[in-house]
Amino acid sequence: MCGLGAILSVHGPAIPDDWLDVVDDRIVHRGPDGRGRFRDRVDQHGPDGTRTIHVALVHRRLAILDRDGGAQPMVSPRGRSDAEDLVAVVFNGCIYNHRDLRAELAAAGHRFTTDHSDTEVLVHGWREWGTGLGARLEGMYAFVVWDRAAATLHAARDWFGEKPLHHLETPVGAGRLEVIGSDAASVAEVGRRAVGETFAPDRRWVQRYLQLGYAPAGVTAFARPRTVVALPPSLPPSPSGASGVGASGSPDEVASHFESRLDVAVRRRLEADVPLGCFLSGGVDSGLIAHFASRHLPALRTFSVRMPDARYDESGAAARTAAHLGTDHTTLDVAMDPASDLVAIIHELGQPFGDSSILPTTWVSRAARKHVTVVLSGDGGDELFYGYERYLAASILARRYGWLRRVPRAFGAAAHPKSRRHKLGRLAGMARDASVLGPLAMESLCPLDLIAALTGGAVEDPVTASFGDDPAASLRDADLRGSLPGDMLTKVDAASMSVALEVRCPFLDRDVVAAARATDRRVLMREGRKGVLRRLARRHLPPEIAERPKMGFAVPLGEWFRSSGGLRTLLCDTLRDPAAFGGLPIASSVVQRLLDEHLAGRARHEHRLFALLTLSIWQRRFGARP
Repeated sequence: MCGLGAILSVHGPAIPDDWLDVVDDRIVHRGPDGRGRFRDRVDQHGPDGTRTIHVALVHRRLAILDRDGGAQPMVSPRGRSDAEDLVAVVFNGCIYNHRDLRAELAAAGHRFTTDHSDTEVLVHGWREWGTGLGARLEGMYAFVVWDRAAATLHAARDWFGEKPLHHLETPVGAGRLEVIGSDAASVAEVGRRAVGETFAPDRRWVQRYLQLGYAPAGVTAFARPRTVVALPPSLPPSPSGASGVGASGSPDEVASHFESRLDVAVRRRLEADVPLGCFLSGGVDSGLIAHFASRHLPALRTFSVRMPDARYDESGAAARTAAHLGTDHTTLDVAMDPASDLVAIIHELGQPFGDSSILPTTWVSRAARKHVTVVLSGDGGDELFYGYERYLAASILARRYGWLRRVPRAFGAAAHPKSRRHKLGRLAGMARDASVLGPLAMESLCPLDLIAALTGGAVEDPVTASFGDDPAASLRDADLRGSLPGDMLTKVDAASMSVALEVRCPFLDRDVVAAARATDRRVLMREGRKGVLRRLARRHLPPEIAERPKMGFAVPLGEWFRSSGGLRTLLCDTLRDPAAFGGLPIASSVVQRLLDEHLAGRARHEHRLFALLTLSIWQRRFGARP
C-alpha cells in the first residue's frame, strides 16, 4: 500500500516543486516507509516545431514486499537490451501473481534487478505487453507508467477499484496539463494552481451524492470548472475469467466449486515480508477467510473489536470462531472520539463520505495496526453471494409496486430500523422512486422529492438501473459497479490507510468473482441469502456462527446525535451555521427541519444528517467560498 502522484505538462515550464509538495503532503500517511520523486523531459521534434514534455512522479511507500529492493518511483533504463527506452512506474497495491509473471518475463529475456518486487514486474510487464498488462494481473492495484518512448502517462486500476486513482486533464495556456494521483484533493489543488480557479461540486454532483451517500462513479466532488474524475475500475462488462465457469449441481457441489477457488484466493494473499493477520467479526464471511488462511498459516493471528455498546459488539462470536479455528486471537479495545475522528477522516479522505461505518472501520484499523501491517478481510462476500436484505426486497418491490405506493408516506418513519414497520415504510418510500431509479431505489439515502427540496430543484440526472428480468440480479450488478467500489472499498481504503494498514480482500479474487458472476442467481440463493457461503460455514465454522444473522459494522449513530456528546455538538454547531455549505446548492431551511425532527425523535434522519455533516466538513476544508 502506498500513495502516488504523476504530473505531465506539455508546452509548459518545468513542473514547480511546490506542486509536487502538494501531492506529497496529502499522501504522507499512506506511505511511512519511504518517499521518492522522479523527473524527466522529452523534446519531440516535428514539422510544427519542438514540443517539450515535462513529467514528474511522486511516491510514498508502505513497504510490504521486497522491503529493501522495492523503492519507488521505480525507473528502468534498460529492458532486454540497452536500446530500449526508459520506463518509470509508481504503484499502489499488491500483485498477487507477481512471481508467475516474473518467471514468464524472465523466460522472455527481461533482466530483473530486485529479488521479488512486484513493482518491477509492472516495469517489465509494460515493456512486454503494453496496455495488455492489466489483463494479466491478479491483485489490487492503481499504477501509473511513464513511457518515455511514447512520451505518455498510462494509468490503470484493478477490477473493483480497491485502490483510489484520480485524474485531471486541462488546457493551460497553449499547452496541456495532466495530473493523476491517489488523492483527489491534491489533484484538484495542482489544477487550481495551474488554472487559477478553485474546483467545487455542481448541483448534479450534490444531488447524486444525496441519493447515494458517496461520490457517484467516476466523478469526485471537484466537479467544476474542470472535472477531477475517479478513473474507472476495470471490471469486465460480462462474466469472464480462465477458471470462471459458473457453478451448478447439488448445493454441496456448488459449495465445493467455490471452496476450491476461495482457498486459492486466500493463499495468494498471504505473501508479505511484514506481520499479517485477519479481521474476524462474528459473521460468516470473515470466518471463512480466517478458516482458509489458517490452513496455510498455522500461527494465524486474528483480530476482532470490542464495541462498548453490546448491541453492536461481535467480539464474543468472533472469539468462538477463533477458538474453533485455533488462531492466535486478539480482542481489540478501541479508542473512540467520534467527533474529532470524523473531521480528521474527511480531511484525510479529501471528499465527502456518507457511510458512518467508516468510524468503526477506522477504529479497528488503528487498533490492529499496533500488531500487524497487513490484514485479510471478508469484504465483497455480501455483494457476490447475495447477502443483503435488499436483494430479496428488490424482488418484492417489483412484484408489489402498486400496493406499496399506496402506503402512507410517513408510515414507519420513527420506528426502529430493524422493525417490520420501518422496513415496510422504507419499501413504500422506495416504490415511489422505483419508476425512475429501478432497483437502485433500494439504495437511495434520500428520496428524490427530498433531494429536490434540499437542492432547490428537480433531480436532473439520478443514478438509475434497470429492473430487467431479475431485479435482485440487476441490483447486485449495480452494487458491484456502484456501492462496492464507491462506498465499501473507499471506506476500507480510507480507514486502513489512515494508519498505513494494508487490507486484502480474497472474495474479490478474479476467479472467485468470475465464477460468482457466471452462476445463476437462483443457484446462489437456492438456500436463501448467501446460501452458498452458509453451506461452507457449516463445514468449517461453529454451528451458531454459520446460522448467525448478519449484524453489520455499525454504531448507534442516531442516539449519538441525540445525546449530549461531542458528535451532537459537532452536528448542531456545523449544520446550524448559516455558512455550513458555503456556495453549495443546499437549502438551509430543509436541513434545519431534518435536524429538528431527528433531535425531537419525530423521525430518524441520522444517515441523511451524517451525509450532510460530512459534506459541510469537506466544504469548510476544501470548497470554494461564496
